[in-house]
Amino acid sequence: MRNMILAIALLTTACSSDVAPAQPRSGERAAAVFAGGCFWCTEADFDKVPGVISTTSGYTGGRAANPTYEQVSAGGTGHIEAVRVVFDPKRVSYAALVRRFLPTIDVTDGGGQFCDRGESYRPALFVGNPQERQHAIVALKRIDPRIAKPLAVAVLPAGRFWPAEGYHQDYYKKNPTKYKFYRWKCGRDARLKEVWG
Repeated sequence: MRNMILAIALLTTACSSDVAPAQPRSGERAAAVFAGGCFWCTEADFDKVPGVISTTSGYTGGRAANPTYEQVSAGGTGHIEAVRVVFDPKRVSYAALVRRFLPTIDVTDGGGQFCDRGESYRPALFVGNPQERQHAIVALKRIDPRIAKPLAVAVLPAGRFWPAEGYHQDYYKKNPTKYKFYRWKCGRDARLKEVWG
C-alpha cells in the first residue's frame, strides 16, 4: 500500500464525498488548524496568503490542558505545534489553504519536520467537518504521484486549540534576524527544494 495514512483517511470519508461545503455568509470568518513543524515558520508562511486574517501559534491534538512549550517539546502530552488560521472564506477557501500549506512542509517525514524532531513536530491537517476532511484527502491524493516516498501527513479531527506563549506569536516579525537564521540553519528551504523541486 502506497500510503497507509491516506488509505485510512479515504475510508473515513467515503460516505461524505458527495456533500457540498456550506456557503459562508457575508462577513463570516472561518478557522483551520495546520501543523507543519515549527509553528514560527507555518505562521510566517500563512501570513503571506491573501484572505488570511490572522494566525496564532499554539498546541493541539493532545491530552494536557493549558500546555506549555516546555511540556509539548519534551513530549508525552500528545500535542503538536500547530497554527490556527482565521480566514475570509469569500477570499480564500479551506481547500486553497490546504494546497498552499502542503508545499511548505516535507510531506514524507512523519517523525518531525526538518531539524525539529519528535511527535510534537509531526505534520498534520486538523479537520473540523467532513467537507474539510474531503478537501484534505483530495489534496493529498493529487500530490501523491509527484512524490517518490510515501506521504506521512496525518489527517486528524480538530480539537481544542491552546495558544502558545506570547513570545511565540509573530516571532518572525519580532525577531527577523533570529528567525531567518533559525530557518536557514534548520535546512527548511533547502529540504523543501529537494522534496518539491
